[in-house]
Amino acid sequence: MMSPKDFKEKQIICAFINKGEKFSFKNDNIILTDSDGKIIHHSTCYLLFSLFIIGHVTITSGLIQRSKKFGFSIVFMTTSLRVYAMLSAGVEGNVLLRKKQYEYEGLEIASHLVDNKIHNQLSLLKKTRQKTDETKKAIELLEQHITDMVPDKSDLKRILGVEGSAARIYFNAVFFEYKWIARKPRVKHDMINCLMDIGYTLLFNLIDAMLDLYGFDKYHGVYHRQFYQRKSLVCDIVEPFRPLIDERILKALHLHQCHEKDFDIIQGQYRLYGKNSVPYISWLMEPLLERKDDIFLYVRDYYRAFMKDKPIKEYPVFRLME
Repeated sequence: MMSPKDFKEKQIICAFINKGEKFSFKNDNIILTDSDGKIIHHSTCYLLFSLFIIGHVTITSGLIQRSKKFGFSIVFMTTSLRVYAMLSAGVEGNVLLRKKQYEYEGLEIASHLVDNKIHNQLSLLKKTRQKTDETKKAIELLEQHITDMVPDKSDLKRILGVEGSAARIYFNAVFFEYKWIARKPRVKHDMINCLMDIGYTLLFNLIDAMLDLYGFDKYHGVYHRQFYQRKSLVCDIVEPFRPLIDERILKALHLHQCHEKDFDIIQGQYRLYGKNSVPYISWLMEPLLERKDDIFLYVRDYYRAFMKDKPIKEYPVFRLME
């Protein structure tokens, strides 16, 4: 399995494909050329961990073969940043791991993941320089929600209720300056929700690729229940990392990097297309690239803890930077 030292050198690449551009390979290097054959990007397959392809592209057998040979995943996204396919290059046949997944019926891990998420939401609020009375109240309430996670970890509805309540308090406080209404996944009724969906999608597929390194059944979760074609385990592991994306969106709003004119509004939904999406993808990827080593170690340590039946206090914890 990949070591932290090896992963540290790995690259995560987002390629925005325009008309006439295509991928080719030479001496185990991946090359992207424009319609005139000019090289736009060139990198070695040995250092590639994940390739996000945004736009229309022709898939060749060479692309698939090298993905398998060098162990990098390929995520295909439309110009509207919707994932429509993924080629995984992960471990297959980890029977013992999957047997343990199917036998596990507890909720300790679920509670641990949600507790970690709320701690990071709280950390982001505490980093606010000028705290309003509303922010201070939200901090007090989130601290109480963390306490509420402790007494009963055997009730899924209780965990869901605490997480949902904490989320409402958190989002109202974090984005109160920007006429925040509510978090509505996939509805995209405003610019912030649209950016969250994009950022969480990038995070989701990064975690997806990392879980593949160990051979997890990604459709079998410990918190999110099994649902047809939903990668419930990926949804689980994503939870502690979501505030990374929230923090970067908040920073972008403060720096005036978000502009309504960049978005298309179609049937009341905000959408980013083509060239307009490039700077947004760039800065949404920043925190994931900055913390990719920490994310890798978290997934590795989660695997080790799960396989060795470690007590929940020995499971990994991810923290936002102070």
